[in-house]
Amino acid sequence: MTWLDILQFSYRALTAHRLRTLLSVSSIAVGIVAIILLTAIGDGVQRFVLSEFTQFGTNIINISPGKINTHGGSLGAIGSARLLTIEDSIALKQSRYAQYINANVVGNAEIRAQGRSRRVTAYGQGPHFAQAFNMHVAMGQFLPNDDPRNPRPYAVLGAKVHRELFGNTSPLGAMLQISGARFRIIGVMASKGNVLGFDLDDTVFIPTARALEVFNRQGVMEINFSYFPDAPMQAVIDDIRHILVARHGREDFTITPQKQMLSTLTTILNILKFSIAALGGISLLVGAVGMITLMYITVSERVAEIGLLTALGATRARIRMLFLLESITLATIGGLAGLSSGIAIAGLLKWLVSGLPVNIPWDYVLGALCVSTLIGLVAGIAPAIYAARLNPVDALRAE
Repeated sequence: MTWLDILQFSYRALTAHRLRTLLSVSSIAVGIVAIILLTAIGDGVQRFVLSEFTQFGTNIINISPGKINTHGGSLGAIGSARLLTIEDSIALKQSRYAQYINANVVGNAEIRAQGRSRRVTAYGQGPHFAQAFNMHVAMGQFLPNDDPRNPRPYAVLGAKVHRELFGNTSPLGAMLQISGARFRIIGVMASKGNVLGFDLDDTVFIPTARALEVFNRQGVMEINFSYFPDAPMQAVIDDIRHILVARHGREDFTITPQKQMLSTLTTILNILKFSIAALGGISLLVGAVGMITLMYITVSERVAEIGLLTALGATRARIRMLFLLESITLATIGGLAGLSSGIAIAGLLKWLVSGLPVNIPWDYVLGALCVSTLIGLVAGIAPAIYAARLNPVDALRAE
């Protein structure tokens, strides 16, 4: 019995029972489709979240007051972390790695202009905030490079605030009242939209020192240290720590590199994507059980054929190969059908549902295709062994 004979036998066995072959192929195809759709949405969500985070740049280190570490009990009442101040941000400019330094304060405030009032999120920022976070000005200019301890009372509007208060007219030069303090409007930011639930257009930007007065705060909430892209991150962190410890006397602040946060976020999202793929793999497992059942039925229906082949000289190895080839062929065809269907449905979803992040992760898809072929191999082993062990005399007598 040659390889050509085995191929012909397998082909005839599959085409002789078209409905059974179709159902068996469908069970694998559905599993592949489920994996493709789930991982495509999972990968799309992962890319969307990461793009939202990285749009502000990745070479930023955030410094916040208070040291985050583990103690035997809560520091609560005895905690005495020193506040971060504008003077700290000025001192950090001494670092040879510093590109932009920004001290920020955030609060909610009522603003008034043109006889209209509105509550918005007001950001106290430094003059280099726009460069550090890749923000763009649509009209006028961003906050000027004044003395950070005594800046002029200027304000820059978010795109939505501009639209709500001034409509289509230019607000440049107009006065804006923020919690009783008066600011002159010198610019309007380009629309940025919602980022992770925060509407960056419904905002007002004012100098940090002025924001401290408006919100009656003693210290800034965070300092953003933007370093040159080619600078080694650990050296930058050491430099920041050295400068601030020299000012505070101890390390009572927390340094958080944005790359570290992105790395943690990426790990979490990868685990979620793998979990989603595993859930889709359950349907593939169900398909594998169905295929094993089908192969056992096939063997039991072809006992006489097996006996005749054995009587004509076919070895047990050839008989095993015959049924293994059938199961592998079924699983491979099912995998390819699921692959094409899954890609088509994912493309249709992306086209029909606007805003749905869909991206097909090809490593998972090819992995699922390989697993489907492996399932065909595994599903065919037991029936093939059973068929090869049949006694030819008993098999012919069964006929």
